[in-house]
Amino acid sequence: MGRLFGTDGIRGIANSFLSCELAVKVGRAAGTVLSDGRRRLLFCVGSDTRISSDMLSFSIASGLCSVGVDVIILGVVPTPAVAYLVGKYKADAGIMISASHNPAEYNGIKIFSGDGYKIPDALEEQIETLVLDNKEPEELSGTDIGKVTYATNAVRDYVDHLKSTVINSLEGMNIAVDCANGSASVSAETLFNELGANADILHNKPDGININCDCGSTHIDILRDYVLANKLDAGVAYDGDADRCICVDDKGNVVDGDFIMAICAKDMKERGKLAKNAVVGTIMTNMGFGKFCKENDISFVATKVGDRFVLEEMLKEGYVFGGEQSGHVIFKDFASTGDGQLTSIQLLSLIKRSGKKLSELMQVMKRYPQCIINVTVSKEGKLAYYTDSEVKAAIEEAKKEFGETGRLVVRPSGTEPLIRVMTEGEDRVLTESIAKRVSEVIKERLGGK
Repeated sequence: MGRLFGTDGIRGIANSFLSCELAVKVGRAAGTVLSDGRRRLLFCVGSDTRISSDMLSFSIASGLCSVGVDVIILGVVPTPAVAYLVGKYKADAGIMISASHNPAEYNGIKIFSGDGYKIPDALEEQIETLVLDNKEPEELSGTDIGKVTYATNAVRDYVDHLKSTVINSLEGMNIAVDCANGSASVSAETLFNELGANADILHNKPDGININCDCGSTHIDILRDYVLANKLDAGVAYDGDADRCICVDDKGNVVDGDFIMAICAKDMKERGKLAKNAVVGTIMTNMGFGKFCKENDISFVATKVGDRFVLEEMLKEGYVFGGEQSGHVIFKDFASTGDGQLTSIQLLSLIKRSGKKLSELMQVMKRYPQCIINVTVSKEGKLAYYTDSEVKAAIEEAKKEFGETGRLVVRPSGTEPLIRVMTEGEDRVLTESIAKRVSEVIKERLGGK
């Protein structure tokens, strides 16, 4: 079967790679590894709106119960709600069934520890070993088997938590909110209504197969057109499990995670809320953000791609703010993971307090031209990326051509059969041509059929 866990849990085609049988095994293994011989455990299990999510939620719950773990089914909730509710409900761990921004046919399993953080690599490896080695758990019966209960206030408790993080209402703000037909569909309307915003809620009618389909944070054009047509102050878009947020300003400009971090970091520094005067990003963070940090005397720390690596650095060094260009933004004072709805209300609250338009606030950072090409590769090609001499030569030649005027980042996706090629620099034409040239070499050498 190969390795199960990627950079963001387990992910694959539901009812194929990610089968009911695999989910049961993961539940058994997770309950076994995290129990470590301690008292009876309690897990929270939430899910997004995919048609396969109920199937996999109950499979996971069955696996957990079979090893003596009690389960609270949260139902449809955002991923960050699971991370929050684990603590709220005094659970030992949480599991989210979601494939985030991927199409409906995919699904995934994300596991959180009792403190709301994604479990460390070492525990993932132990769970993976038990699953792949087909280790059978100890047989339990009678009262030793776990039981399932159903949360009735999960969304309400999560919305109340979000509301507690802002210091002013959003009254008078005219916005649009794209829920991606995903998890935010159960919470966004209540959240923004209770905060006083005039919010038009879009794509909040999930049917099991329309999650992320031509909507949400990965399809921003519809939201941008809606904001412009209705002369709104801003638009916010989430992905399927609402752990990321991308915005649109009053002029239709896309405000990605880098811009959100720049705007919020400046405000946090001015209010004395930016611990150690630092922000954590990744190697994919735009060059313009680094320049913004230098201009504003803020330290910028770059990690590998993945919000888990951003958070690890934040926890290790005591930083409180960080995120990714993709819209995973972590406000550690309020959350233990990226949270799209939290990010959006923090930004909108800032706009309201400042008295400025989002298009004005965006001027704190200049975005350098950037080109990202995703090259589909075979399973073997993804592994061969690390050793192929022609691919290595093409990358080295491109870096020399850029010199000090730009940069190239090539990396295999942690969740999909892709090699991601990213270039950015002062010259847009050069930036795009180098990305295309390197991508063609990768496609020729490693591409799948």
